[in-house]
Amino acid sequence: MNFATKTTVFALTATVASALIGPIAASASSQDHKNNWRNGAILGGAAALYGLHTHNTTTTILGVAGAAYAANRYEQDRKHQSQRASYRRHHYYRVHHTARYYRKHK
Repeated sequence: MNFATKTTVFALTATVASALIGPIAASASSQDHKNNWRNGAILGGAAALYGLHTHNTTTTILGVAGAAYAANRYEQDRKHQSQRASYRRHHYYRVHHTARYYRKHK
């Protein structure tokens, strides 16, 4: 690899790393975390495509691995978010739709 290619790979790796790590550390909600994982999967896919375009096996493998990991974490966060919403609905129903609640608040 020549110097320009090494510099490009390093810059691409640094960009992907900062895009993944920076917002995750600064975000506050689970929705932000989920969106950051989705964006990381997109960036990993872009890195893989760049590696395929330049015939760089290392960049392609790292891009595919990063995209797969980020997509997996996105799916986990999506499922957990759905489970938490289901729990909240169930808990709200139990608290606000009982006979004792209706007797007390009528």
